[in-house]
Amino acid sequence: MSRNVVATGLAPAAIGPYSQAVLADSLLFLSGQIPLDPATLQLVSDDVNAQTRRVLDNLGAVLAAAGVSFGALVKTTIYLTDMNDFAVVNSIYGEYFSPPFPARATVEVKALPRGARVEIDGIAVVSRSRSEIPE
Repeated sequence: MSRNVVATGLAPAAIGPYSQAVLADSLLFLSGQIPLDPATLQLVSDDVNAQTRRVLDNLGAVLAAAGVSFGALVKTTIYLTDMNDFAVVNSIYGEYFSPPFPARATVEVKALPRGARVEIDGIAVVSRSRSEIPE
């Protein structure tokens, strides 16, 4: 099995011992993104709307680094610190995807890194070899 790291400066650098994404054969495993500005590594806002958009923009940047888009995602998990934010997050999430939608789970958690209100990770299918993925 081939295994390669996918990374981009257009998403926040890892804040721990992990990769932004790992491509294992044709599966791309995307680490959870929180709403950090890629340049400052600071939370973009306390507002769940702004946080959700930043999280999805960060995920989009990592997907693009692998040469794919949101349509390649087959599974996502949304982590919320307050399930009352679900309707807002769900509405914004829907703006980034079109059918067929990926499978998804949404869970409420006690806390997220850096005090974020939302985190999203995912699994995508990449139908090209690592040598074809833009650097």
